[in-house]
Amino acid sequence: MPITLCCLLWANLGRRTDLHAYEDAVLALLRDHDAEIVQRAVSDGSDGSPHEIQFYAFASQDALDDYLADPRRLALSEERDRVVARTALFPVSLRPGPQT
Repeated sequence: MPITLCCLLWANLGRRTDLHAYEDAVLALLRDHDAEIVQRAVSDGSDGSPHEIQFYAFASQDALDDYLADPRRLALSEERDRVVARTALFPVSLRPGPQT
């Protein structure tokens, strides 16, 4: 059963550019796990808002589990700890916007 997730990311102080670079690296692995980035947005983080917002789609729970366990992703865990202050990850259902 397909899974769609929303991920909110906050950078450590002064690490916003590094956060985006880290995400570039790990998101490139999605295609190897039957997954895709649906949408990715960045912000300046003002007023405590996240620095990056992502929506991804995985073909199944197994695909998500494989991505999370990917040794290439795990090898970047020290970089993640250096640049990411906080993450919120949760399942969502995407809906089309109203037609204008």
